[in-house]
Amino acid sequence: MNVLVKSATIVDPKSDFHNQTVDVLIEKGLISQISKQIDNPKNHKEIKLENLHLSQGWFDSSVSFGEPGFEERETIANGLNTAANSGFTAVAVNSNTNPVIDSYADISFLKAKAKNHPVSLYPIGALTKHSDGEDLAELFDMTSAGAVAFYDYQKPIKNPNLMKLALQYASNFGGLVYSFPQESKISGLGVMNENVTSTSLGLKGNPTLAEELQIARDLFILEYTEGKLHIPTISTAKSVELIRAAKQKKLDVTCSVAIHNLVFTDEHLETFNTNFKVLPPLRTQKDMDALIEGFKDGTIDMVTSDHNPIDIEHKKIEFDFAKYGTIGLESAFGALNSIFTIKKTIELLTKGKERYGIKSSPIAVGNDADLSLFNPEDSYTFSAENITSTSKNSIFLGKELKGKVYGIISNNQIVIK
Repeated sequence: MNVLVKSATIVDPKSDFHNQTVDVLIEKGLISQISKQIDNPKNHKEIKLENLHLSQGWFDSSVSFGEPGFEERETIANGLNTAANSGFTAVAVNSNTNPVIDSYADISFLKAKAKNHPVSLYPIGALTKHSDGEDLAELFDMTSAGAVAFYDYQKPIKNPNLMKLALQYASNFGGLVYSFPQESKISGLGVMNENVTSTSLGLKGNPTLAEELQIARDLFILEYTEGKLHIPTISTAKSVELIRAAKQKKLDVTCSVAIHNLVFTDEHLETFNTNFKVLPPLRTQKDMDALIEGFKDGTIDMVTSDHNPIDIEHKKIEFDFAKYGTIGLESAFGALNSIFTIKKTIELLTKGKERYGIKSSPIAVGNDADLSLFNPEDSYTFSAENITSTSKNSIFLGKELKGKVYGIISNNQIVIK
């Protein structure tokens, strides 16, 4: 693959060309030249796009596809195409399929389905067998097959001794253990944040206490085991405080926040639109402000779309019975770019790879071309036309977003919408 990218503004603090508008020549998948003006005597394919910007390829640490078992929600092929069209060159894919991804063979299946795709797929294996929370899965075997972490997607580990054993065992080979932040006996049957809004709507509440108790427990266990822990999709102000304190104690902990928890509050549930039924639930403005502050001071390590396709039969029903989840790949860039500066947006979209042992590739001569292409200034209203996922359950429908994704250059391939 040979291509000449014309007049692109580089957004990459690790590049000597950061904030410069340059031409970039890519030959056989490698960046061979970067200059103010590059001629094209070999007549390579040229990419010329309005207000074109380039950054290192974006990474999402929590993406769900349906395959195997729930192909009506999303296949791996269409999911990866959606990721490419959304500007992502790498995604970590959750184990919430049928059967659950909990063995060497399952990890190998995911890797094989994604082979030779422009988007790199990094499997997250289940932490426990069948994600039932009883016995540890084949963690070392899955690591050997290519798993980058272990997570029972959106299922808390109720048994603290099991979490202790997981952290101790995985530390023998540097395994990254996820723990979903929810104490299920406290959250009960709650379907939204517990406060005045849940009372006024007559919906059962899921209190912030449920999240914070679980995080506090897991941080104590982490300190005891000296393991390696990731807490996905935190949502409360107190959670930020707890993790900030843990990092000050030098514990090996990282965390993420789902992008929709930075945009919407629980007040948006007043219409009973089930696209707003997510887990953890949407919280208050105070919580949202604390999350944003957590990004600014480095307490929170990464964002995720927490992309979770749900078919219409499980979404367009009574709120109490609808499944949790929203798709988020297509809206991720536009949503973040509406909150943060373009510099901060790209920083968040490219952070986190090192936690999973994934190599970054700064924009420099000799490096792999692992690039996301975008226009940071193009505003629009997100609609069904912007969705390429098979499922259409987007929390962002009707929302004003800022920034247009053009595509990616990755794995010696080009995807331009």
